[in-house]
Amino acid sequence: MTQKNIILGITGGIAAYKTPELVRRLRERGADVQVVLTRSAREFVTETTLQAVSGLPVRSDLWDKGAEAAMGHIELARWADLILIAPATAEIMARLASGSAPDLLTTLCLATEAPVLIAPAMNHVMWKNPAVQENRDKLISRGVRILGPASGDQACGETGPGRMLEPNEIVAAVMAPLAVPDIVQAPLAGMTVMITAGPTREAIDPVRYITNRSSGKMGFALAVAARQAGAKVILVCGPVSIPAPEGVECINVESARDMFAATHARIDDVNIFIAAAAVADYRAVDEKTGKIKKSTDELSIALVKNPDILASVDRMHNGPFTVGFAAETDNLGDYARSKLESKRLNMIVANLVGKNIGFDADENAVEVFWLGGEQSFPLADKRQLAQDLIALIAERYLQGINADTQTELPIMMVRD
Repeated sequence: MTQKNIILGITGGIAAYKTPELVRRLRERGADVQVVLTRSAREFVTETTLQAVSGLPVRSDLWDKGAEAAMGHIELARWADLILIAPATAEIMARLASGSAPDLLTTLCLATEAPVLIAPAMNHVMWKNPAVQENRDKLISRGVRILGPASGDQACGETGPGRMLEPNEIVAAVMAPLAVPDIVQAPLAGMTVMITAGPTREAIDPVRYITNRSSGKMGFALAVAARQAGAKVILVCGPVSIPAPEGVECINVESARDMFAATHARIDDVNIFIAAAAVADYRAVDEKTGKIKKSTDELSIALVKNPDILASVDRMHNGPFTVGFAAETDNLGDYARSKLESKRLNMIVANLVGKNIGFDADENAVEVFWLGGEQSFPLADKRQLAQDLIALIAERYLQGINADTQTELPIMMVRD
């Protein structure tokens, strides 16, 4: 591999103790590593140690008169082929998301044209905080690649997602993209991806409706990942409490019929259609204009089927590559294969749902099947999983274009 210039930004987390090993492993792979410390990072690892393993003086001060006499931060930003921040604390993620630059490391991130990768490390409750997750989504939508975090025992004695990936895992993730063409980093560049997400609400009367427990997390994560892969993304979403991802066109709808109309209004120019929404199968035959009064011990409501959005898209002449979702409590494989065949989809994502799994969960596990092969993914954060799914969808879609056929595309199964 051609030698690469990597800036390693180290911030103030206990996982900083692993960074000398990270530097050593990067250098073993042929990289030159310039370490940049934040002020808090000095509390966890010393400049002497990092200079010894990197072979370069450690930078930490934006106001270093010797370095800045020649605009050293600009020179360093241009020198880098890649900036890696490990560990990345909640604080540094917030600074990057807001575009602030109070120190050398954040200034470099703003001044560089090189890819930026971060390996988060923090307490699992901090990682799950909505503010941190919103910052994560912002960074991904801007092209920042997130590595991890892993789940397991933490320094505080608690367990959960938030551990920094191990140095060998980070090195594998960092070095692989450096060795491949830019097109691999944006496989969906020039493509339009439409994703449906969240539940629908089917009105019974002005105050009651039929719905389900879908949070929209998987669909929104897929939208962010597709945007990061270079696609123009149209997100058609039912009622959710998640903010719209940056750089994604979001169309808000209420009912299945609303979602059907919004989908077909924009579907003609779509290359890939991912139906991740949990669309209500039925709606009330007679939607009451006034509130139904509690006047009897029993109440019957007649229901009628809603339009099948996914099937209608798949029936289109020269329609898009279609990826379906299905939520099931058992017989996941049989149901997925049956739906794949009956709807004539290109792929299907089957979600295993039940107590403590599926809806509202932040993590998921994936099994992928296709004609002649299969692949499994371990339990992971839905956002990381979405990146893996989009990569696989892009791979199969592009293979289909190159082969001018879609007869050997995969069945995908997800435990949402």
